[in-house]
Amino acid sequence: MVLDLQVWLSAARTSVALLFLVYSSWRDYQSREVSNKVWIFFAPLAFIITFLEIYIFDSPMLLFYGVCVGLTSAFALIIFYTGGFGGADAKALMCLALALPFYPQPLLTPFSGEPSLIAQLAFPITVFTNAVLFAAGTAAYLFLYNIVSHKAYKKTLFEGEHATVSIAKRTLVLLTGYKMPIEKLKEKWHIYPLEDVEQNSQGTVKRKLLLMPKDEGRNEIVNRLSHAAEKGVIQNKVWATPGLPMLIFITAGLVVALVFGDVVWLFVKWILA
Repeated sequence: MVLDLQVWLSAARTSVALLFLVYSSWRDYQSREVSNKVWIFFAPLAFIITFLEIYIFDSPMLLFYGVCVGLTSAFALIIFYTGGFGGADAKALMCLALALPFYPQPLLTPFSGEPSLIAQLAFPITVFTNAVLFAAGTAAYLFLYNIVSHKAYKKTLFEGEHATVSIAKRTLVLLTGYKMPIEKLKEKWHIYPLEDVEQNSQGTVKRKLLLMPKDEGRNEIVNRLSHAAEKGVIQNKVWATPGLPMLIFITAGLVVALVFGDVVWLFVKWILA
């Protein structure tokens, strides 16, 4: 009966984490906005269930619970303030630490076997590393897509001023975006331009690549590109990025961590074996 209660509590906090993260990912994808109400409900609910389970069944772990939440919160804030991801992503990671500080072993066992030491002591870090790996997979796909399209259609990837930009900058653009007609860029509000145009005092229009697209000023940039294309200053196709929200990768990282395990650690073990 006691074990059943622990399983129910583990199932409850795991379900809470999955439900809130799936919903916030959907909202982030739909509107690029996640209401703070999500985290206001998520955080206390996650804390109450997790605290009860640890207090009843393994009270010495309360100290490690606090350490995990504190370190995860500090890590999330550092990544946020250095521009690694947005505020919603940081809040999601903090709430995840409140709900699932450690792998929920009373409830699940990953297909890969015993959860890694990191997953047992700081499960949100495992989720984060899985998320980063999936994000990197998207970058690899975009890079291959750009190279294959370039070879198939024999079109120049970077022309004009773009050809003189550093190799590192051009590589980042290849990893994060692709070329698309400006008309489609206007229609798809969730896609962000990776280039802009500016006019100097002599009236000369200069193109530049952007590495950190933002919501602020997006429409103005698209309008400038559209006007430049209408005047024949630039081609109709420009670099753009789908800018998939990190919350989607975090949610995918959580699902895979629960079902399969720590993908990065398993890869390291495979390399060292």
